[in-house]
Amino acid sequence: MPLATVNPATGQTLRTFDALDARAVERRLAAAEAAFRTHRTTSFAERARLLHAAADLLEADEREIAEVMTTEMGKPVTQARAEAAKCAKAMRWYADHAEELLADEEPAESDIKDSGASRGFVRYRPLGPVLAVMPWNFPLWQVIRFAAPALMAGNVGLLKHASNVPQTALYLEELFRRAGYPEGCFQTLLIGSGEVESVLRDPRVVAATLTGSEPAGRSVAAVAGDEIKKTVLELGGSDPFVVMPSADLDRAAKVAVTARVQNNGQSCIAAKRFIVHTDVHDAFAERFTAGMKALRVGDPMDEETQVGPVASERGRADLEELVADAVEHGATVLCGGERPDGPGWYYPPTVLAGITPEMRVHHEETFGPVATLYRAADLDEAVAIANDSPFGLSSNVWTRDEADVDRFVRDLEAGAVYVNGMTASHPAFPFGGIKRSGYGRELAGHGIREFCNITTVWQGA
Repeated sequence: MPLATVNPATGQTLRTFDALDARAVERRLAAAEAAFRTHRTTSFAERARLLHAAADLLEADEREIAEVMTTEMGKPVTQARAEAAKCAKAMRWYADHAEELLADEEPAESDIKDSGASRGFVRYRPLGPVLAVMPWNFPLWQVIRFAAPALMAGNVGLLKHASNVPQTALYLEELFRRAGYPEGCFQTLLIGSGEVESVLRDPRVVAATLTGSEPAGRSVAAVAGDEIKKTVLELGGSDPFVVMPSADLDRAAKVAVTARVQNNGQSCIAAKRFIVHTDVHDAFAERFTAGMKALRVGDPMDEETQVGPVASERGRADLEELVADAVEHGATVLCGGERPDGPGWYYPPTVLAGITPEMRVHHEETFGPVATLYRAADLDEAVAIANDSPFGLSSNVWTRDEADVDRFVRDLEAGAVYVNGMTASHPAFPFGGIKRSGYGRELAGHGIREFCNITTVWQGA
């Protein structure tokens, strides 16, 4: 089955690529195994040199690769350039910090003696070839936040990217090759989703990481579990954005707009459910809706565009179905809600109010520029609404009351709590969720250690 670049702004198929056949996949698996035997023994200094070289190349390619990403999945080109810059920053961060993050750890001297050892420590050793199954929404960032720590730990990478971003996937393989990485250290597998199982079951592949949908996560986790292989999963999110009476409403509403429509609303960590205390609900709703209405929707290659098309025709249809179901069950459309005329898979920034548990949108993720607005009587109800979700990726809280902050940090069921700011990912902070948002962590020291053999070394007298 061919993989294709289909421009979501026009619906036109621009390029197609043949999937790898079984022999080509076998050559890449063999190359990965061979590369690992050498790469695992390289020094941190050499790994850092290579990763810095890749970061330099990516920075030089920023405009070119940004246009490729925008063409393939529709994000505004200004956001695509920012994504490329963020990737280069993360690569340099891991190049500079990996040796420290993976340094040997020694128990207390008294515990070493109590164990009967003259010496004891913990060492982080690489595992081997890791399969990365990655999504289209951040086609560079999702890959780099896996690849940078994995390569610095001494592992090698096999990338199965989303089928609608083949040019970005091929660019990533070429980037690491140009930086000087030996053959087999990082390879792209142009294969369909149906071929993932056979790759994951191959004994040369030791672990897998997946960012994507819940069904995809279930599938990969089931196969990996059957093979007893480590996985890290970052799946969907329906992040709450809670606004309390003490919040700076102007700032909260302005950030809320960006938090909902970043990447055309197609982000797992985008704020999706806006839960507002009744004392400030109407004032916030007015500001937020006005901000959503004012957004410039259009050609993602235009520097002034703030919201482009969603990535696929199916994705737009999913949004339409969720909005229609909500309206049928009593939701009020404050803005948007209707497909525009013309080519491309555009959907307008939309705000739905009066959300109830009977609506699909209450429980399902909206992967596009659709926001749901809730009214909460008090902090307890705000927490209850926020936690009434199968997902638990991140959360946003707006308050200037420290007692509120303590409660939200204690009680919100999420992998992160952002106070008076928008959820974002940074290489120094661990990233991941709970419940159906997945398990394990990416980024920071937690992320680089996920695919390490945590080895106890005990030495007698």
